[in-house]
Amino acid sequence: MLQQDYQPPEVWRWNQQNGGKWTAINRPIAGATHDAELPQGKHPLQLYSLATPNGQKVTIMLEELLAQGIEGAEYDAWLIRISEGEQFSSGFVAVNPNSKIPALLDKTHAPPVRVFESGAILLYLAQKFGQFLPEEIAERTEALNWLFWLQGSAPYLGGGFGHFYAYAPVKIEYAIDRFTMETKRLLDVLDRQLARHRYIAGESYTIADIAAWPWFGNLVLGGVYGAAEFLDAATYQNVIRWAQDIAERPAVQRGRMVNRLTGPLSEQLHERHDASDFTSRTEDKRHDLP
Repeated sequence: MLQQDYQPPEVWRWNQQNGGKWTAINRPIAGATHDAELPQGKHPLQLYSLATPNGQKVTIMLEELLAQGIEGAEYDAWLIRISEGEQFSSGFVAVNPNSKIPALLDKTHAPPVRVFESGAILLYLAQKFGQFLPEEIAERTEALNWLFWLQGSAPYLGGGFGHFYAYAPVKIEYAIDRFTMETKRLLDVLDRQLARHRYIAGESYTIADIAAWPWFGNLVLGGVYGAAEFLDAATYQNVIRWAQDIAERPAVQRGRMVNRLTGPLSEQLHERHDASDFTSRTEDKRHDLP
């Protein structure tokens, strides 16, 4: 049965107790809630993030660049605990006024260049280092087509389907049906494209794949929302083939660990300040959070 007992008021008012799991951090206003400076490390690139799908995009990109031998892509990855509101500090808001992870500070410029929004960060890094974005105009445009397809699609998958299926305090049939339908349509769009190409934008691995894998790859492989069976993900064979292919890349395996707080401890690296952190982690490093 569809819920029919709610009627919107003439003017919406914020009910701070009606936000479910994210009540403590969701609010209808912008700006900082407290003063706190962001830490900075020794590397050219300073990343402030959490290993959500959007956060994984950037750490995967950076690890892929380092795998290409690009020393300028060395980075410090600082953990931003969004459940504790650290994205609302004055330091973070100065880097990203939208108070969303990830946010990047490039110290190779004076003054440093801030980059926010995950898609913008991928494009910035691809252009800066000349990697994972084709030079030929048609191929480049196709990669950008799919990058922006993902940026437009992810909110339907995350804030839409993921929220109402996995996080909402009340299961609303209409909302779940609406966003399940759209998620399956997007999976079908991707599956049809991958039936013709090894990667999303063609035969080359690009930022389109790096952007889409943490969302759609994780989804069909059971890594987000626990919804693979509900979505009948096994029917999207081309997406699964692509997702498994990318999951085997060492840089992807490293990137998805950075700033991660969930899953097996062996797959968590809360902060990354050197490449050796992946191999020399101790129990103290994995449990360095209060």
